[in-house]
Amino acid sequence: MTHRPRVVIIGGGFAGYNAARTLNRKHRREIDVTLLNPTDFMLYQPLLPDVVAGIVHPRHVAVSLAAALPYTRLLPGTVTGLDADQREVRYVDSEGRSRQVGYDRLIVSVGAVNKVLPIEGSQTYSHGLKSLPEALYLRDHIIRQVELAAVAEDPEERRARLTFVVVGAGYTGTETAAVGQLFTRSLLRTYRSLAGVPVRWIVVQYDDRLLPELRPSLGRTAERVLRKRGAELRLGTTVRRAAPDGVLLSDGEFVPARTIVWTTGVRPDPVIDTFGLPTVGGRIQTDEFMAVSGHPEIYAAGDAAAVPDLAGPGELTPMTGQHAQRHGAAVARNVAASLGLGRGAKPYRHRLLGFLVDLGGWQAAADPLGVPLSGVAAKLVTRGYHLYVMPGNRIRVAADLLLDAVLPRQVVQLGLVRGDAVPLAGPDPELPRRVYPTGSPQGEHAEAVPLSVAGDLCAQSRR
Repeated sequence: MTHRPRVVIIGGGFAGYNAARTLNRKHRREIDVTLLNPTDFMLYQPLLPDVVAGIVHPRHVAVSLAAALPYTRLLPGTVTGLDADQREVRYVDSEGRSRQVGYDRLIVSVGAVNKVLPIEGSQTYSHGLKSLPEALYLRDHIIRQVELAAVAEDPEERRARLTFVVVGAGYTGTETAAVGQLFTRSLLRTYRSLAGVPVRWIVVQYDDRLLPELRPSLGRTAERVLRKRGAELRLGTTVRRAAPDGVLLSDGEFVPARTIVWTTGVRPDPVIDTFGLPTVGGRIQTDEFMAVSGHPEIYAAGDAAAVPDLAGPGELTPMTGQHAQRHGAAVARNVAASLGLGRGAKPYRHRLLGFLVDLGGWQAAADPLGVPLSGVAAKLVTRGYHLYVMPGNRIRVAADLLLDAVLPRQVVQLGLVRGDAVPLAGPDPELPRRVYPTGSPQGEHAEAVPLSVAGDLCAQSRR
C-alpha cells in the first residue's frame, strides 16, 4: 500500500478549517489530513455579539468539524509543543493525556487570544469576547446586572449596575457596544421598576475615532449610530485602572460600573513562543508562499502567521478573519505543491473586498468593493455576507435572525459559565476553566474542560 503523506493542521479556526477543506476537496486520495483542535467545532466569531444579545443561538455559531470535514482525521486536544527535528507535534487530549502526532507537512494556524495590556485590575475585573464560553458568560452577566438593578434600593448601585464599559473600539468593541445597547434597552422593558431609568454604554478608545483600522467613512457611520442611541464615546482616552466597582480613565474620571468588556485587540497564541520557530511580533515568520524560514516542511497561516503583504511592500497581512480564510485556501495549495500535487505554489496575494460592521437593529456600516453603505442596505449586505461565508448552520442562523425580528427575546440566565472560568488572559480561550472551591484538595488550580460539562463543573464549584 502506497504511503500517503500526512499533513497536520494545528487549529480549526478560519485558516485551519479552510486549509483542511481545500486539501480534502482536491487531494483527499493523495493526502492524509489531520486536524488538531481544542474543540470539535469551528467557531464563527463575527456572530459572537449576536450570541451575547440572544439573537443567535450559541450552538448555531459552532460548526461541527466532523460534519464539515468528513475526510479529515480530527484530534481533540491542545497543542503543548513542537519538535521540528523529529517532525512531531505534542499535545494534551481532552482527557488530559499527553500525546504526540507525526507529520510530513505541518500547518500552524493556532489563531489569537485576547490582548492584555499592563493595566492594573484589567485581567481581574474585565472579560473578553473571543470565544463561546466568554459570550455565554457575558450574556448571563448583563442579564444579572439588570436583574440586580431592578431590586437595588441604593440609586448609586442601580446606576453602576446599568453602566457598561467597553474598552477598545475595533470590530468587536464597536459591534458589542452597538448590539449591547439595544439588548439592555429590551431587557429594561421586562422590569417595571426600571421604567425610564437610563442605561449607560461607554466606549473607551485610545484613538480619536472608532474602527481606526478601517476606512474613516465606516468609523463615522458607527459613531453617528452609537451617539444617536445615547452611547458615550470617550475618544482619545484610556483606562488607568480597573476595579470591582468601576474604571479610572486617563482623564481622571472614575466611572462606577460592574461590567467591563475588554476588546483592545488580539495577539498571537503564546504557544508559538515554545515552537522554536522564527517570529515577528509574536507571529511566525513566513515567506510569501507561507512557508517558515529554515523549515520547508512547516507552514503558517491566519493570525499566527506573519505573511508578507504583497499589496503593501514591507507590511504584513493584518490579523482579520477575511485574511485567515484566504490564508487557509492558499496555504493548502502550496502545501500540496510541495508534495508534487496540484498546479504549483503561488505567493499569497489578496484583493480587498471591503469591510462590514454590524451595528444592531437595522443599522450597519459597509463598503463592499469600495462602495460606502449604511442603514438597511448595509445591514442586508452584512447579513448576506455572513450567511454566505459561514461553513455551516446557515439555515439555523437565518431562522434565528427571522425569529428575532418577530418574537421577543428570552430573558434568562443559563448559568453555564462562571466569570472565573473565563479569565481575560486565559491560555486556552476556547475552553472554560475548571475552578475548584477554596479549601478543596485541588486548591486554586484550574484546567481546561469541554464546554459540554461546564455547567456541571460550575455547579460543583458552588457546593
